[in-house]
Amino acid sequence: MSVAADVVAEVEDLRVEVGGRAVVDGVSLRVRAGTVTALVGASGSGKTTTGLALLGACPPGARVSGTVTVTDRLVGHVPQHPAAVLNPARRAGALLTDIARTQVRHLPRRERARAATARINEALSRAQLTDPSELLRRYPHQLSGGQQQRVVLAQALLLGARVVVADEPTTGQDALTKRRIVAELVSVVRQGIGVLLLSHDLDVVRELADEVVVLKDGRVVEAGPVEQVVTGARHAWTRQLFGAEEESGAVPGGRGDTGPDVPPEGKNDADASPGAALEVRSETDAVLEVRDLTAHHHHRGGGARRTVDVLRDVSLRVRPGERVGVVGRSGSGKTTLGRCLAGLHCTYDGEVHLDGVPLPRSLRNRMPQQLAAVQYVFQDAHSSLDEHRTLLAQVARTAVRLRGATPADAAREAEALLAEVGLREQHFHNRPGRLSGGELQRAALARALLARPRVLVCDEITSGLDTVTRRTVLAVLDRLLRDQPDLALVWITHDLKTAARSDRILVLDTGDVVEQGPATRVLTAPGHPFTAALVEASGEGSEAIRGARTARRAQDF
Repeated sequence: MSVAADVVAEVEDLRVEVGGRAVVDGVSLRVRAGTVTALVGASGSGKTTTGLALLGACPPGARVSGTVTVTDRLVGHVPQHPAAVLNPARRAGALLTDIARTQVRHLPRRERARAATARINEALSRAQLTDPSELLRRYPHQLSGGQQQRVVLAQALLLGARVVVADEPTTGQDALTKRRIVAELVSVVRQGIGVLLLSHDLDVVRELADEVVVLKDGRVVEAGPVEQVVTGARHAWTRQLFGAEEESGAVPGGRGDTGPDVPPEGKNDADASPGAALEVRSETDAVLEVRDLTAHHHHRGGGARRTVDVLRDVSLRVRPGERVGVVGRSGSGKTTLGRCLAGLHCTYDGEVHLDGVPLPRSLRNRMPQQLAAVQYVFQDAHSSLDEHRTLLAQVARTAVRLRGATPADAAREAEALLAEVGLREQHFHNRPGRLSGGELQRAALARALLARPRVLVCDEITSGLDTVTRRTVLAVLDRLLRDQPDLALVWITHDLKTAARSDRILVLDTGDVVEQGPATRVLTAPGHPFTAALVEASGEGSEAIRGARTARRAQDF
């Protein structure tokens, strides 16, 4: 096969201007059949805009020049924010059914339903989604971020495109699921499909990509085979990007460079039964306490209403100044727990207490002081922001509504916080649609911090950030915890490197607390088989990816 025939997608000298500013400037790349081309760079560097160009999509009002060529004109797309492409009024299986029905029209009518169901189940299985009959009945808001992402991946696989644009496909995924998704991408590539991988996950890029294109401020600063770019980078930005990944790890139980490790303990709360309350090691009262929380989702089907438990008998105590990490597989109930704390999920039994006082289940019934005290930073920042207001207006409004600040004081504080989390002044007056996912995530964090909370619930806030920005955001949180010793932090994360910065860790599996205790002990000597598998998968993820990639390349010869 000739080199030209091998190319399934090509971008030449792409330039995209929005509001007079070039967000992509002179980008060129090729995606070949059966290979992975990775596009990497900081948040806002133009990765998503370039990927969307293959779909023929561009930001509203954009001026576009250059050439985009796609074989067969069919491109699968797995977006960074899957909720944005899932219809909130339709169940998860609706679009899959629509796609499958178009693919079985050639069959006799009596065989179509069975054939369509078989195609859907195969796509869901390839996307690592279990129990499809239950999942397909749920609405998008009843799915975790990882489940939403895999539903969209299943749609792309069902379409059978020759090219797949995968925008952060492993973001927000636990180590076990990430390993399976990478294996699935390898399987997709083996079928001769070309993949354009947009990713901040440099471990995946190192081991999965064949070619790497590095972007900075919308321009290509380096490109070439992955080994050449990673080990022999010529540009300073490339070296900084990949070097930051090595520096951003943390010692289990530690707080980066800002605090001591939590020493191992012989007798601790892990010895209690799963779901028992975390034992506080000082006399300080808990600022936040969860008592016997069982959360539900309600489903209607066949005229009957069914209740499904997504969390069962969860109890924990969070003391002032403490970091509690909540880890587990996608769909294990981590986000539901965080939403219960913030008053965003109301259908639960049990109680959530702030300073010993029960909090109303719904945020609509909470007083401004209670709303300010418990702030939630969403995994999907895009869906939590108003498309019709500027970032500065939305962030500043928090101080006005919850703290009674004057608009002028609120705006000054908002500008300072936005700058501290790494956003530039040019971003302040933009609406969300003109910013990248990483930029929106930082804005959402600033908005929550402006409320001056006592408990900050962070739901995968670093998963969509590049390594340099991730380090900046973690440094901001470290400084806040130093300057505000009473601020408590609840990490909801799949990234065990991030969880390692916690004092304590709670492990969820399919809605049950299977283990909890000091971070050092949980991550270095797990007491439950599921925790051990999670830690092992996190540590061996690169080796598993490397093995899959080596096997794929061996087949090419």
